[in-house]
Amino acid sequence: MAEAALKALDSLNCPICLDLLKDPVTIPCGHSYCRDCIKGCWAQDDQRGVYSCPQCRHSFTPRPVLNKNTMLAELAEGLRKTRLQAAPPAGSPAGSGDVECDVCTGLKLRAVKSCLACLASYCEAHIQPHYESPALKKHKLVEASMNLQEKICSLHDKLLEVFCRTDQQCICYLCAMDEHSGHKTVSAAAERSEKQKQLVENQRKFQHKIQQTENKLRELRQAMDNLRCSAQAAVKDSEEIFTELIESIERRRSEVKELIRAQEKTELSQAEDLLKKLEQEIADLRRRDAELEQLSHSEDHIHFLQVTSLTLSSSTEGVSAFPLEVLWISPLWAVLSRNLHLCVSSSLQSFQSLSAPPQPADLPHITISPQFSMEDLRKAVTGVMERVKPDIVKFSGGIVSSSMTPDTWQKPQQFHQLLEPKTREDFLTYSCQISLDPNTANRQLALSERNRKVTVMRKIQKHPDHPERFDGVQQVLCRESLTGRCYWEVEFRGYYFDVVVSYKGVSRKGNQSGFGSNDQSWSLICSDSRFSFRHNNKQTELPVKSSSSRIGVYVDHSAGILSFYSVSDTMTLLHRVHTTFTQPLYPGFAVYGYGNVLQICDLN
Repeated sequence: MAEAALKALDSLNCPICLDLLKDPVTIPCGHSYCRDCIKGCWAQDDQRGVYSCPQCRHSFTPRPVLNKNTMLAELAEGLRKTRLQAAPPAGSPAGSGDVECDVCTGLKLRAVKSCLACLASYCEAHIQPHYESPALKKHKLVEASMNLQEKICSLHDKLLEVFCRTDQQCICYLCAMDEHSGHKTVSAAAERSEKQKQLVENQRKFQHKIQQTENKLRELRQAMDNLRCSAQAAVKDSEEIFTELIESIERRRSEVKELIRAQEKTELSQAEDLLKKLEQEIADLRRRDAELEQLSHSEDHIHFLQVTSLTLSSSTEGVSAFPLEVLWISPLWAVLSRNLHLCVSSSLQSFQSLSAPPQPADLPHITISPQFSMEDLRKAVTGVMERVKPDIVKFSGGIVSSSMTPDTWQKPQQFHQLLEPKTREDFLTYSCQISLDPNTANRQLALSERNRKVTVMRKIQKHPDHPERFDGVQQVLCRESLTGRCYWEVEFRGYYFDVVVSYKGVSRKGNQSGFGSNDQSWSLICSDSRFSFRHNNKQTELPVKSSSSRIGVYVDHSAGILSFYSVSDTMTLLHRVHTTFTQPLYPGFAVYGYGNVLQICDLN
C-alpha cells in the first residue's frame, strides 16, 4: 500500500523538472507535464516540425494544442499545500554563504545536498525525490556545494569523471576519447583511492616533522635558559669579586658587566627570533595537517583531486634548519679567563694586560650547549682575586684604565657573514621547495609537472581571469614566500629568460609590470651565455659568462642578501645584492621565445 501511494505521488511530479506539476497539461499520448516545461522542450523541435513525448518518444505532427488538465492541477495544488503545512522547520532560507536550492522559486531555501548527476543543489523538501524515486536513487549525492560548475568540462559540458595521469588533470569521457586519446586514464574514484594513500603518508610525515620541530623548540628553550643562568652567574661573580678590589679597577668591573649584558641581549634577541620562527613553523604544520585531515574525509572526488594536486606538491618541505649553534657565547669569556690566568703568574702588574684585549681575528668561537657553565670563568676570576689581594695596596696606583668596549668585539653580523654557505653542499642545506602559481601565469605560458615547469606556447592558453595574472609580459610568480635563508635552482632550455625575486604586490599590468622595471623586483637577465642585472628600471651588464644551463639563487632575507650563481661542477657567483627587504619575497621567472622551457630543480 505504501508503494502504491508513492507511485501515485510520483505521477503528480513533472518528468522534466521533477517538481510538482505547475499548470499541468496532458498531451495526446497521455503523459502530463508542466505547461512551461513541455513548451520549452518542444521549442527545440520547431525547426524539424516533428514533436515527441520526452517519456515515450511518440511523435506528433503538427504540434498538439496544450489543454490544462484540471483534475491533475487540483491534486497537485492540494499536495503542494499539504507539503507546505507539513514542511519541517529545518528548511530555513539560504543566508550569506549558504548554497541555495536550485528548484525553489521565490524565497530560496538552504540546500542540504548537491547531485553530481543533475548538477543541481536541493533543499530538504526537493531532495526527497532522490530518496524515493528508483531512477534518482542511483544519482551520486554529496554535501551542498557552490562549485558544481567546476566539475563540468569546459569543452564538452560533460561531468568530469575521468582522471588523466599523463597530464595530471580531471577530464570528461569525451576528452578521454579525443584530446587525451592514448593517455593513461583512470576513473576519478580510482585516482582518489591512490591519492588517499599518498595523503595518509604525507600526514604521517607532517606529524613526524611536528615532533622534530617540537624537540628543537625544547632544545632551544633549554639553551636559552642556560644562557640566562650563565650570564646571570657571570654578572653575580663579577660583582662579588671586583667589589673587593681597590677603587682603581672599579671601571674594569663595570665594563665587564656591560659586556656580559650586551652579549646576553644580543644572543637572546637572536634566540627570540628563532623561537618565533619555530613556533610559526609548528603552527603552519598543524594547519596543513588539519587541512589534510579534513580533505581525507571529502566525498567529492573531483574537489579532492584538484586540491591534492596542489597540496602534495608542497607537502614534502623539510623542517627548517635553525642551528642551535647560533647561540655562541662571546669570546669575552675566553679572553677574560686567559688574561686573568696571566695575572696569576705575574701578580697585579700583569693584570694590566686586560687593558689590551686581542684583536677580533684572534677570538675563539664558542658554541653553547644546554650544559654550558660559567664555572671556568668563575674559578679563574676567583683565583686571580685571591693571589692579587696581598698586593692591592702596593699596586693600586698602577692599574691602567681599560679600553675594552663592546665595539672591540666581533659583532654577530660579522659572524653571520662567516656562516654564509660557500660550497654547493652548504647551499643545499637551505634548499626550499617552490612551485609556480597558476593564478599569476601569463596566458602565453603553460605550466606542467605539478607547476614546476613553464613552457612558452604559440597558442594562447585558456587561463581563467584572475587579478594576480600578468597581463602583458610572459611572467609567473611562485606560491611560496621567502622570509629566512632559502636556496633553489632552475634549469633552462632556450636562449632568453629572467630569474627573479619579487614582492607580492608587484604590478601585473602596464609598463611597470616587467620584472626589474620597478622597485618591487630584482631580476637576473640571462641571454645566451651573457648576464645582466635589473632593478628599479636600472640595468647593469655583468662581466661574467657561463655555458651552464642551471642557475642557483640564494636569499638571506634578514641580512638583505640576494646572490645568483651559475651551477656546474663548481658554484660561480654571477651577481650579489646587499639591500634591505621590507616584505616577504616570492621567486619568479620570465621566459621568452616559443618553445623555451624553464624548470624548477628538485634538490631533495
